Amino acid sequence: MKKHIVLKVALILLAAVVLTIGGYLLYAVTAYHRLPDTMELDIVSDTGETARSDAEYTLVSWNIGFGAYTDDYTFFMDGGKSSRAASRESVIKNISDMADRIKSYGADFVLIQEVDCDATRTYHVDEKQLLSDALNGFGSVFAINYDSPYLFYPLNEPHGKSLAGLMTLSKYSMSGSTRISLPVETGFSKFLDLDRCYSVTRVPLGDGGEICLYNVHLSAYTTDGTIATEQLKLLTEAMTSDAESGCYVICAGDFNKDLLGDSSEYFGVKGDEYTWAQPIDTSFFDRRLRLVAPFDEQSPVASCRLPDKPYEKGVSFVLTVDGFIVSDNVTVIESRVIDEAFKYSDHNPVIIRFKLAER
Repeated sequence: MKKHIVLKVALILLAAVVLTIGGYLLYAVTAYHRLPDTMELDIVSDTGETARSDAEYTLVSWNIGFGAYTDDYTFFMDGGKSSRAASRESVIKNISDMADRIKSYGADFVLIQEVDCDATRTYHVDEKQLLSDALNGFGSVFAINYDSPYLFYPLNEPHGKSLAGLMTLSKYSMSGSTRISLPVETGFSKFLDLDRCYSVTRVPLGDGGEICLYNVHLSAYTTDGTIATEQLKLLTEAMTSDAESGCYVICAGDFNKDLLGDSSEYFGVKGDEYTWAQPIDTSFFDRRLRLVAPFDEQSPVASCRLPDKPYEKGVSFVLTVDGFIVSDNVTVIESRVIDEAFKYSDHNPVIIRFKLAER
């Protein structure tokens, strides 16, 4: 009799587990969606100030790691431990500190990646609003690239549901901004990836023409290497089209590719076991577009650390995946990584100073 009861209880528990897992998988599949291919974005707090073609400009790009990545933070998807920020208070402090750092760079344009606006991992802090309030001399646009169902992993502290995106800020008036979808994997990996896209924001010049600012965060963790290639192909085709129409084109962001080819040659830590950041395919850069990898030979600084363990200079694997693509009518004066020692994010900010060729 006791064996019968034990067996019955075990079968009930097994059925409950199967139903729970099955129900969750059904939820994840039915909740998964991609945003439309082309979306016009709202411009918030436009400054009304007009850009000029004869000026010199500074642009900063920063993947802020959703406000969680202090220099001792490790992330579960990279072999570390944490799936959420340390606390709500730490997120607010980190975002506020990064906003202060951004203001100190004297930028005219700021392109930011991994900005959470309502996510379990950051305790539902609206980082977009925090940044807008702190950088109140800028107009802004926001493109969602992560709107995920609740991820019940790791089981001890689930990553949860995320709503996040790309934020572009400008001290000069913007005439429009558009979100364009990029391809992602179609298998199970799509549930772990972002809703990849780029935004293109147009800044009209007072004497004719416009600056086109592309903000991008390309895929990592792909099992199909052709996806990243296709993303870069579509991105550069759109940029070339804008350049050929006479626009000044600048793309900035996290390319999730080694922009230096082999960063270990410059920073001394081999990363043979880390396969997610392969050398970027330079075949997409021709006479109209060129890659600008931020680098200072006198004082080389990497733009990204692998957060599998707390950051330790000279020990942690570092590389440069953040940088720029510019059209041939943009003259680059300077491009470098700003050394923040990964105090605020697993990425250091990158900066470019440029001027525009005469039309």
